[in-house]
Amino acid sequence: MSVDDLDRALLLELLEHPRAGLREYARVLGVARGTVAARFLRLQETGVITDLAPQVSTRALGYPVAAFIQLDLAQGHLDSVVEALTEIGEVIEAHTVTGDGDLLCQVVARDTPELEHVVQRIIAIPGVVRTRSQVALTQRIPRRVLPLVRQAAGKGAARGSVRARTAAPRAPR
Repeated sequence: MSVDDLDRALLLELLEHPRAGLREYARVLGVARGTVAARFLRLQETGVITDLAPQVSTRALGYPVAAFIQLDLAQGHLDSVVEALTEIGEVIEAHTVTGDGDLLCQVVARDTPELEHVVQRIIAIPGVVRTRSQVALTQRIPRRVLPLVRQAAGKGAARGSVRARTAAPRAPR
């Protein structure tokens, strides 16, 4: 799907002011509420907007220990290993990767003994040949996409377009 200037402007509004609502987005963007609603729905349906759930702190849920575990897999076991990993609640992300290893998982735990237990559960999955773990000390940059949307808006926006109209400072709410 191609993302145009209005889509980028809407994405910026959604990321910078996630609670504003469609009516406010329409006002700021200078378009009809129905247009904003249709664009929002299309961005969801095409996978540009992938989630509307709040970001929840794992630390606040009692899981202050975060680690990255690299998995080496036996050939032909990727799908079965991923399926088994989805059964371990402490595995919060998994990515297939290039280079050393086959999967990179982010896991959380309440403490280091629990982290060891999570690692042992992962090692016990048929098809997992080896693991390497790194405990995260501090998250310095949280997952973010706003800078990317800003860059895309700067490169793709035509002069005098929606981007130019939304560049003016807003009135306080």
